[in-house]
Amino acid sequence: MISTIFKRLGIALATVFGASIFAFILLRKVPGDPARAIAGDAATDDAIAALRKSMGLDDNLFVQYGNYMGSLLRGDFGFSYSTGNSVGSLLAQRLPATIELGLLSVVIAIVAAVLAASIAVYSRRRWPDRFLRIASSLAMGSPPFWIALLALLVLSIQLGIFPGPEGRLSPGMLRPTNVTGMFTVDALLAGQWGTFANASWHLILPATIIALGPFAFLSRLYRNQLRGTLRETFVTVAQSHGLRRFPVYSRHVAPHGLLALLPAASLLFADLLAGSLLVEKVFGWPGIGSMTADAIIQKDFAVVQAVLLLAAILYVVVSLVSDLVMTAADPRTRVGAR
Repeated sequence: MISTIFKRLGIALATVFGASIFAFILLRKVPGDPARAIAGDAATDDAIAALRKSMGLDDNLFVQYGNYMGSLLRGDFGFSYSTGNSVGSLLAQRLPATIELGLLSVVIAIVAAVLAASIAVYSRRRWPDRFLRIASSLAMGSPPFWIALLALLVLSIQLGIFPGPEGRLSPGMLRPTNVTGMFTVDALLAGQWGTFANASWHLILPATIIALGPFAFLSRLYRNQLRGTLRETFVTVAQSHGLRRFPVYSRHVAPHGLLALLPAASLLFADLLAGSLLVEKVFGWPGIGSMTADAIIQKDFAVVQAVLLLAAILYVVVSLVSDLVMTAADPRTRVGAR
């Protein structure tokens, strides 16, 4: 077990290091001059040259990367020239909003996938299974950005069921005292029930749209896992001992299938930084996704680099925790297991 932890920690560190190199080089090969984009078209050549020098863009890539890694090791993510703030402060402000949205999206995706797949498999009828396959295909094949625009037009603007693109709270609503940065959690801690209800209502629609893709994948995965488990020998043995169908399903089949969802669901959560980018932009959600979209347009390298590195770290950490949990829960996944 200890050797497994060290091996996977080594892989995790190598992955983060590789991601930092990839993001650094990729962003500097993007066409366009970030100094000119930040200074504006009216800036003189001398002003642009001075800005390039202050940003370190005149140095070669090795020197730039060395300076970048040195700053990271000191906990400095750089400076956002487009906003005038440090990148660290921007991440601290925006990250809780994305985490709050992402956590609800994962919960919606997992609960909906488990319920839909369970009904499709347990019912033994064709139409629930066919409906699940059609729904998952539509969810997987529809762009979240397009669904977000359509949902905003119909459910918010025309029907008025959900709030429009006004962020995390309605105008005039009192913000809760900042503890975690997640409005629903902070409102509960402060006992502000009206703020909690309002923040939750703003979360539901964007979180549901982001959850559609993960739902499609997880529901198909869980459905196939359940159908495969039903053909296992231990299920036949349990039924031969006189156990009824529902106890066999709830005690043996469903938990066995849930074990396969853990690594997939954890990796989907790590992908939410990328998946929420355009959805956050549509709903005016002040999270990491909308910040990244603005930074890409303005060629704000420091912000984009920090977000890409943060996504890589989140992906690695969640994957590592998931692997360790799976290793502890299922001995067959351990390195060297026979």
